[in-house]
Amino acid sequence: MNPIEVITEYWPRLLDGTIMTIKLTFLGAFIAALVSPGLALVRAYSNSFAQAPLRLYISFMRGTPILAQLFLIYYGSGQFRPILQEWGLWTFFRDPFNCALLAFALNSTAYQTEILRGGIMGVAQGEVEAARAIGMSRIKTLRRVVFPHAYRIAWPALGNEIILLMKASALASVVTVFDIMGRTRQVFSRTFDFSIYLWAAIIYLCITAMFVILWRQAELRLSPHIEPRPRPRTAMQPAKEPRA
Repeated sequence: MNPIEVITEYWPRLLDGTIMTIKLTFLGAFIAALVSPGLALVRAYSNSFAQAPLRLYISFMRGTPILAQLFLIYYGSGQFRPILQEWGLWTFFRDPFNCALLAFALNSTAYQTEILRGGIMGVAQGEVEAARAIGMSRIKTLRRVVFPHAYRIAWPALGNEIILLMKASALASVVTVFDIMGRTRQVFSRTFDFSIYLWAAIIYLCITAMFVILWRQAELRLSPHIEPRPRPRTAMQPAKEPRA
């Protein structure tokens, strides 16, 4: 089979895998985005004693492969099946998708927490003092001054984290969650046509390109005062003559 025939015959499988990849990636990133702001505040403002458990969690998640974390959750939960059944959690952990989603959400939370902590620490102290000087409460200062500025600082890095999470989602196929790579392996086992991996790479590239465009538009909305710098005029380009 030539590459066109392969994609024509097996595109429904690849489409199904694409939907699974998008679902797994963005649900994991969304869950992490809900949890990470509170954890980032703990990392930025709490004392060392309060930060100790959180720093241990972040160090573990950032210092170990996501594949190992996925195995620990999926296969490790089976070792505690009686306890999980007693607590009513076994229905959740026996589903491979739920285990993969939990692994990716926990991993992304660790990274997003540190990214946001850097954004919070990058907010000028003078802005916070000015907000308090005009009578803003601590909560209102966080909501109107600290977090908006912190997200502007952290936005590009958060986008990179989501892209890396999407590429890491290819590991979900090892626990029978058939994302793009899982479906690609299935098709390859039937056709032995290596071009199917090229189509998978093109799909990943298209998803990433669309995400980057949308993320860049969101960044421009967050920071409308920042405009792209004009390209410098070279010596070979004469200056434009003023209109008469």
